[in-house]
Amino acid sequence: MVEEGADTELSAFRRWSITFCVMLITIMQVLDTSVTNVALPHMQGALSASVEEVTWVLTSYLASNAIIIPATAWLTGLLGRRRFFLVVTVLFTASSLLSGLAPNLTLLLFARVFQGFGAGPIVPLSQALLWEIFPPYQRGMAMAVWGIGVMFGPIVGPTLGGWVVDNWSWRWIFYINLPIGALAFVLGGLFVVDSPHQQRPRRIDWTGLVLMVFGFGAAQLVLDRGERDDWFASNLIWTLTVVAVVALIAFMIRELIAEEPVVDLGVFLDRNFAIGTGIMAAVGLGLFSSMLLFALYAQKIMGYDAWSAGLVLAPAGVGNLLSLIVAGRLVARIDQRVLLAFGCIFNAIGTYIMSDLSLGVDYWTMAIPRFVQGLGIGFIFVPVTVMALATMPKEKVTNATAFFNLVRNLGGSFGVALAATLLARRSQYHQTTLVGHVNVWDAETAARLRELTRYFAAHGADAHTAGRQALAQVYRSTLEQAQVLAYADEFWLLSVMFAVLLLAIPFLRHVRTEPIVKEGATKIVIEG
Repeated sequence: MVEEGADTELSAFRRWSITFCVMLITIMQVLDTSVTNVALPHMQGALSASVEEVTWVLTSYLASNAIIIPATAWLTGLLGRRRFFLVVTVLFTASSLLSGLAPNLTLLLFARVFQGFGAGPIVPLSQALLWEIFPPYQRGMAMAVWGIGVMFGPIVGPTLGGWVVDNWSWRWIFYINLPIGALAFVLGGLFVVDSPHQQRPRRIDWTGLVLMVFGFGAAQLVLDRGERDDWFASNLIWTLTVVAVVALIAFMIRELIAEEPVVDLGVFLDRNFAIGTGIMAAVGLGLFSSMLLFALYAQKIMGYDAWSAGLVLAPAGVGNLLSLIVAGRLVARIDQRVLLAFGCIFNAIGTYIMSDLSLGVDYWTMAIPRFVQGLGIGFIFVPVTVMALATMPKEKVTNATAFFNLVRNLGGSFGVALAATLLARRSQYHQTTLVGHVNVWDAETAARLRELTRYFAAHGADAHTAGRQALAQVYRSTLEQAQVLAYADEFWLLSVMFAVLLLAIPFLRHVRTEPIVKEGATKIVIEG
């Protein structure tokens, strides 16, 4: 049992104004991450870049993002939370302007690196701020309201990005950040408060900083570029992997023995935090990989354009909005583990439905499981956050939220890389299997070839050409079916993963919060 003293003396208006401010800047950051993917082909043409070169627009951002997130708590202590929040808001907004104005790829990459540095601390800073200013029995609802902003970007981003680049220019995906960033800066200056619990570091752990930069930066590059470079067939991937492993091991040893470490690894001694962080890594893997698979299936297999593919993803946003609101109201009233179990089950069901794919699916066949999965994400996000941070001392919350989000992002990057790799491997496997069973002596195959030959002959082809076209059509159909089976395999694996997460839930401890008579105090009861 733990008793908390009085929370920060802020009015309800001030608290919700801060919530709106941090949600606004979070929406901007998360939205920018997702809309950039849609604009890459347009950037490639406008900047005369190769496919390999233009992908660095994403890679440079993700690498700098991964580097800065672990240092969020340390930088917050160095600069103060309010000042650091304003600094990253200005940095992100200004680098968005530079990205839009960039006349060539080199300057665009330079701007994107700084945009990643500005974006990285936004989510952990926002999460830690809300955790501190709200009393424990209201934190679930605050996290749910803010979580709407976190989940808004991945759902709306692809659709919005497709519309913007089709109707205006790829540069406008960066320009739309400017008014949002300016408003967030003004609101941040008015409402964001410094933390009375944050300790200012007395010295800079340069060794830890260097190891952190190389370790997390190299790890992110491995995950982002592994599939493109055929993983360990590439000397670059081998080199980056060795750098990442050596630097991260040295970084962890350094942080355990340093007097004033850049990050406090002691937060993982908290059972709920350690298990909750692991669950969020798995959820990040499942969320981002399933979004990639849905988008690719809609565009590559079904032939949807970017706008229509975005509409396939949109129902998840509706489901997510509903579940966040419900979970926010229930998380302080019932056992959080029950909500988490519902979330895992919904995600397992949604992805399992998609494992029964075919080339004849319609919009609703894809939209309904996305809605179900969206419902599940809200029931996971809120209770896991509440349980993971419930007993964390306030001076460690910023450090804990930084790790929480770093692990979720790395899980998402690993999920995307794994999904792309498995898709290619399973497609090859099914292609080999199916082609081995298709031959001209098979009765069904022969009948299909005769039917197609007659079809092409009826449309003007001579007998020889019609036969060749029929054979090519059968082969294309076989390749398409192999790809469909590969997608089905991946969705089935995701459903198994979400089902397996249920096994971790009993190891979490239920957190019960009760307002007590003493003004501003809250009793936290840990059960299980």
